[in-house]
Amino acid sequence: MKSQISWKVGGQQGEGIESTGEMFSTALNRLGYYLYGYRHFSSRIKGGHTNNKIRVSTSRVHSISDDLDILVAFDQETIDVNYHEMNETGIILADSKFDPEKPEDYEGKFFPIAFTEIAKELGTALMKNMVAIGASASLIGVDLKHFEVLVDDIFGKKGEKICALNKQALHAGFDLMEQEDFHTFTLNPSTEEGHLFMIGNDAISLGAITGGARFMAAYPITPASEIMEYMIDKLPDLGGTVIQTEDEIAAAVMAIGVNYGGVRAFTASAGPGLSLMMEAIGLSGMTEQPFVVINTMRGGPSTGLPTKQEQSDLMQMIYGTHGDIPKIVLAPTTAEDAFYLTAEAFNLAEQYQCPVILLSDLQLSMGKHTVPHLDFNRIKIDRGNLITEVEPREDKSYFKRYEVTESGVSPRVIPGVKNGIHHVTGVEHTEEGKPSESPVNRAKQMEKRMRKIEQLKISEPVDYKENHAEADVLVIGYLSTYGAIDEAIERIDGQVNHLHIKQLHPFPTDEVQDAINKAKKVIVAEHNYAGQLSSIIKMNTMHEGKITNFTKYDGTPFLPKEIEAKINEVIEVKERI
Repeated sequence: MKSQISWKVGGQQGEGIESTGEMFSTALNRLGYYLYGYRHFSSRIKGGHTNNKIRVSTSRVHSISDDLDILVAFDQETIDVNYHEMNETGIILADSKFDPEKPEDYEGKFFPIAFTEIAKELGTALMKNMVAIGASASLIGVDLKHFEVLVDDIFGKKGEKICALNKQALHAGFDLMEQEDFHTFTLNPSTEEGHLFMIGNDAISLGAITGGARFMAAYPITPASEIMEYMIDKLPDLGGTVIQTEDEIAAAVMAIGVNYGGVRAFTASAGPGLSLMMEAIGLSGMTEQPFVVINTMRGGPSTGLPTKQEQSDLMQMIYGTHGDIPKIVLAPTTAEDAFYLTAEAFNLAEQYQCPVILLSDLQLSMGKHTVPHLDFNRIKIDRGNLITEVEPREDKSYFKRYEVTESGVSPRVIPGVKNGIHHVTGVEHTEEGKPSESPVNRAKQMEKRMRKIEQLKISEPVDYKENHAEADVLVIGYLSTYGAIDEAIERIDGQVNHLHIKQLHPFPTDEVQDAINKAKKVIVAEHNYAGQLSSIIKMNTMHEGKITNFTKYDGTPFLPKEIEAKINEVIEVKERI
């Protein structure tokens, strides 16, 4: 029996690959297994190879697996593209409809099975997915009753006949595999109860709602669209509103305006959309209006690889706006962390009256992962220096909305507060908000704005696993590389620490510097060509000689074995020296 298995289904986009993986993983999640899923899909509505790889384990996992136990192939391309991942004991279940060819260099089990033919005999070829799920359930030793309950949940509204046919398809696939001796894939029983099971975008959305957001303006774009879809479904029930704007520029300025009106508002997009928002983000910084922006990074530049993994927007998010403004850039480590950090982002935006950019990437945003039950009591709403009463002034002067204060944070009012009248403009302004080109005033206002984030630290700016007081290697990453790095380190016979940076700007220099000081060598693993995170670390710590860049930019996530190999390579080089 196995403590974990890796399963993948593949075929042409539009023939139910996603729903097949969804049903397979949902049933196992309900049984208490831990899962980590990643979808490979084309940037088109229909056609092109797509697959869904799911890791199932009796203990928590935060990464896709290095190899593959079971591959369900609905076409030859799935075999050709994915068979190299198969481990020595793996099995390929191929739909006999397309007369599958076993690759010449593939030595594992290869089993053609009549998915489509069986489904047609039951009434429709569409149910081939159910036949495949039944066969997979047999392989891993899971009772079909758990999938039958799911069939009732999904197809119940379509009537008993539809449910019965889908259950027959499940049993047909299950019974066929029961005739074969493939029980090396049987999973150990789970001892846990069911968990939350969600994509990172769902966790971000739930964090935004829990953090008090009641308005979202956005334009659809992969891989951020699910955030808007989630909000459209949930916000109206809470008295909130979602507006699909004509473009990302409109979305950004609309959200800024709603924040000005006193409602927590945000937008979400990806790299191309963030490029359009840069002027608006500068407006938020200059007018000191709270503004939360979610950026789910994908392959670039331009349209690039819209449905593939990358982390190449980091420099743009920190330095993209023209002129200097206070700005906060955050990056959660997991879907669970995304929930809490998104809620915190809304507090930070109001506390420091500036734009807060929450970074994600495609792997974190669109991969579906097991998430422990969330602690909603951890979320507290802090609206910062929001003034609800203003004393009348004898001289009838304007309210000092941009008052120069020691902290850099000025008192803030929303429209309608008596005696709180002030002017708002994107040009440089006085304490009352009136336009001013005075050099003295300019210096004071610029210094005030920038002063408020000089000492800013979130509650956990880094996630540091100091496994050793003195390490041979420190591996640094951010966002979805967390799990692959963690798993790689567990395999190393050596002293290796792990630092994941969650607050990217203002940079937590002390915490990162301390971790680097305790290591002989440093590896920075990230998904871009230029080594952007590595460059930022070098800029802030002056430890260039210790740092080795490890970049991946082919659109696929890091595998634990890739990071493991890099760590061993660095250790060997150090020992030779």
